[in-house]
Order: sequence, then structure tokens, then C-alpha cells
Amino acid sequence: MSSRALASARAPLCRRAVLLPAGRTRVVMRVGEIRRPEYIPNRIDDPNYVRIFDTTLRDGEQSPGATLTSKEKLDIARQLAKLGVDIIEAGFPVASPDDFEAVRTIAMEVGNDVQPDGYVPVICGLSRTKFQDLERAWDAVRHAKRPRVHTFIATSEIHMKYKLRMTEDEVVENAVAAVKHLRSLGCNDIEFSPEDAGRSDPKFLYRILGEVIKAGATTLNIPDTTGWCLPHEFGELIASIKKNTPGAENVIISTHCQNDLGLATANSLAGAQAGARQVECTINGIGERAGNASLEEVVMAIKLRGNDVMKGLHTGIRPVHIYPTSKMVSDYSGMIVQPHKAIVGANAFAHESGIHQDGMLKNRETYEIMSPESIGLPRQEQDRGIVLGKHSGRNALNSRLRSLGYELSQSELDDVFKRFKALADKKKGISDEDILALMSDELHQPKVIWEVLDLQVVCGTMGMPTATVQMKGPDGIARIGVGVGTGPVDAAYKAVDSLVRVEAELVDYSVSSVTQGIEALAHTRVMIRPSGKMSDAGYSEHAALGTVQRQFSGSGANEDIVVASARAYVSALNKMIGWMSLAQKVAPRSARPTTASGGAALSSVDNGSSAGKDQLATSSM
Repeated sequence: MSSRALASARAPLCRRAVLLPAGRTRVVMRVGEIRRPEYIPNRIDDPNYVRIFDTTLRDGEQSPGATLTSKEKLDIARQLAKLGVDIIEAGFPVASPDDFEAVRTIAMEVGNDVQPDGYVPVICGLSRTKFQDLERAWDAVRHAKRPRVHTFIATSEIHMKYKLRMTEDEVVENAVAAVKHLRSLGCNDIEFSPEDAGRSDPKFLYRILGEVIKAGATTLNIPDTTGWCLPHEFGELIASIKKNTPGAENVIISTHCQNDLGLATANSLAGAQAGARQVECTINGIGERAGNASLEEVVMAIKLRGNDVMKGLHTGIRPVHIYPTSKMVSDYSGMIVQPHKAIVGANAFAHESGIHQDGMLKNRETYEIMSPESIGLPRQEQDRGIVLGKHSGRNALNSRLRSLGYELSQSELDDVFKRFKALADKKKGISDEDILALMSDELHQPKVIWEVLDLQVVCGTMGMPTATVQMKGPDGIARIGVGVGTGPVDAAYKAVDSLVRVEAELVDYSVSSVTQGIEALAHTRVMIRPSGKMSDAGYSEHAALGTVQRQFSGSGANEDIVVASARAYVSALNKMIGWMSLAQKVAPRSARPTTASGGAALSSVDNGSSAGKDQLATSSM
């Protein structure tokens, strides 16, 4: 990579005024400045601008165990706006009352927070082609300054034959009716997706896409639903759709690539090079099965290579917010970022090989095509002059947190500072990883319903492991519970259960060290789901699997592994209790809906069209 390209990747956003004759001035773009054209649903005046459509809150949340509360979704949506994404797909409003409220709140708050430069993200809701779903989605997003509804129906032969049991004519009629119904509701920004387009007959794609354009669609999203396509195939598909679809010049072509073969990013970039001007992706690449196209990979590839090999492609993303956004999504979703993950993995900027270290010491550009600072991750330096420890004050901690990309309120800073001082009394040097773990454990948590105050465990080879826990409940009263288990963590969880009295099954448990050494913080993640008498609760609509039971994740950090484990478990319980409480308050569900065979419930597509076949209740892009 050239030094000039590397400098462009590292350059800050800036403008400079240039004097013109007669005292007039104009603003000139400098290296690294965001050039975001005015938002028009079906047109982009800058032919090289690529819209970034983030579906972390919809496709990403459909990852098993990635359930997000309304508060967490709102926090992530605000961070996505700070990142500068063009469209936020905030959820699947018909999935549950909580999902509807989350999308509506995001539309009302984030969707109306207009920045001084005029930027405000489009807020989008996903919907099947059923009229009641379309109306639910529109009702959720219509409060935004720029609302959008995204509707879809499958178009591949295997989906139409075995899942929809519909003919091509019926599928076209269904799609057109859905788009027209959205127009009748007042929605003028409509995205349509032919599900499983990667395995669909291209001629049928041209036909259905042409019809929905005539009906009023403004964006055509081309999903490689199963991750089947190779990059050259997907690029050719995008090019052929642009060439052969009637009216394609009057809409935006988009990509949505799943990662089943590890090609989601490559396919997305191939689509952009072939003329797609919207890319759908998620933070950390989370999503159905093997995940979605990774936003950070797509964005940084375009930023680094957009000028030299992509003919000037660029986005409106502010890369310095990538790492904080990645950390927030990982903490809230419980989806761990693997160490070797591109851009945001723990090893992405680590150099252990002697040859690499020698090159880095001589010139960082020998092995780094981008700097960690460019994505909001300060480089780990030993000579910064400030070493945090037991004598450090609030200002020093706050300064370090700001350098890591976090702006805290006074109350939030106070909470993190208490944990920081407690850790500093036990550990000699506090690293950035320690600070980030403490910050996440204090701030990236669900609404507190139950809180661990004190915990004591007795275990070993001399008797049964026992735990005593003191917790504060929703009434603010402190109570003590006792549990006996097969090990210290099991005993602690049984002690918690004796107080909370909510039946939950532990699905997954993991513990890792935040840093190296015997004094390292332990970071624990757990995943739970309702069990026993609660097992019929916590169900919602899933855009791929129909009606499914939700799973809830939690995390905790502490110098004591058992305490970290208890905090993680209580965090997951708080999330589950809060989610189920809202769902039952708005629309109680007394039993799990099933078909005669015990599978996902089936539901008619009936949307007012003449198509009379049954369709699976939900589907996936």
C-alpha cells in the first residue's frame, strides 16, 4: 500500500476555507473528510458514494443468544449514529412488543436527532409481505425524520416450491401488493428484497424487481441469503440486474451477503464495484448462522482501497468510532469477538514475530496498513507518561476513558471510579484492558432489578461447596440466600436462584482473563433461557426460524472468578426478567405456539392479494 493511501487512512476529518475573489470563501474537502450527499431515497447524486445500511439490531440480534433489551438497542442505535451509518435497520417490529417499542423509540429519538451538518440516520423496520406486518413496521418507524420499511419474499425455486408453496405469478403479485400497501400508508422510502436471490433464476429476478419498481420501491436489496455465491458470481449478478431490470436506473441497488462460506465481505465489495450503492452489514459481522458482512471490514476496505482500485468509492462512516461500537455490541450481545477478527480483534494490531517487531520498530508501515488510532483504539504505549494505579484520581481515569472513545456522565464516572479504586488496591498496574472491562461491567448492563452486594463461597476437597450471597431486590431490600452445588460457581448460582426465584437454564458459560498474570481480572459470560414453569414464556417471532424461544446473555468482570460469574449470571437474569415483564405486560403469551408436528407456527400470507397459498410465518434474508 502506498504511503499516500496510508496517510489518507490515518488522516483526521478536517476542512479549510479558501479565499476567492471579492472576499468570497468556499469549503474545500481535505484528505479524510466525509462527503455525504443529501439523502434522497431512490437516488444518490454522488455516483461514488456507498450507503452503509447497518442491520446489527435486526439480523445481528437474530444470532442465538444475542437478545438485546430496548435500552441496549437504543444505546447501540445512538452509537451507530455517532459512527455515521446511513440507515439503521432497528428491528423486526412484529417480532414482539419489546421489539416494536425499541424500534419506535429509536425512530423517535435517534431518528430525529439531526446533526449540524444535516445528517440524521434513516430508521428502517423489517416486515414480511403480510399487511398486518407492514402496518406494524410503518407504525414503528413513521415517527423518524427519514422512515423506511424493508419488506421481502423468497424468489428461489427451492424456497417458492417447498417453503412458500407459491407460483412465480403469486410471488410477484404478493410483492407488488406489499409495496403498494406501504405507499397507501404514506411510506415513500421502501426497500424490497427477493430472498435467496443468489440462488434465484436471474430472469425471474428481473421480472419481480421491475414490477416492484413500478409499484413504488426505492431500494432493491439483493440478498445472498445462504452465502452461496462466489465474489465474481455475485458481482455479475448485480451488474446483470442493473442492466436487465426495467427501471433499475431509478432506484438504489443494495447487497446483503451472509457469511456461510466466509465470503460476505468479498461479495459485498464485489457488489459495490459492480454498481451497488448500498451495502448491508453488521458490527463484528454477527448475524444468522455464520454471520453477515462485517461493517468494519467493508468500510475499512473501501476507505483504504476505494481510491486506487474501486474507482473512487467512499462512505460516510467515521472510522474512529469503529472500535467503541464493536466493544459495545460485543458486551451487549454476548457475542465474543475472536482474537484474530479483522480490524477489531485483539490480535489485529499485535506483533509477536521477531521479524515483524523489527520492521515495526523501524517503520510501522512495514506491517500496518492502518493504525489502531484510525478505528478508535489508542496504541498501547509505555511512554505516555501517565500510569494509572491506586493513587490516580477521577480526572486521570476520565482522561484515559476519553482517549479510549468513551464520554461518561458524572454518575457513570463515579460508578466506574469506585470499581477502579477497588481493583487498584489489589493490582499494581491498571491496563487499558482492565479499564475497558470495568467500564463495560458497570455501564453495558441491563436495567438493574437484582444486584449482588456480597458473596462468600466455601469449597475444596473437605466438603460440599456452599455459597452465601447478599442481594438487593427490586424493592430495595437486602436479602441473604444460601446454596449448595457441585462447585463454587454452581453453589453461587443456586444461592442467587434462592432469592430471585426465576427458573432459568444455563445454556453456556465461559471465563477468560482480561490481561496476563495472577492479578488479572476475570471476565465471565453466561447465556440462559427460561426453564420449568417459565419455559412457555420468552417466545418471539424470528425472521428466519418462526416462533423461537429467546436466550439471554450476561457478562461480569471481577478479580474474583466466582464474583465475576455471579455478576454475569445476575446480569442475564435481569435481562430476561425485564424482557419478559414488558412482553407479558403488553401481550401475555400463555403457551408456546406450535404446529401439530411441533415445528414453527405457520401463518397465511393473506395480504389482500389473490395469492391464497400459505407461507412460513417468517423468513430470512
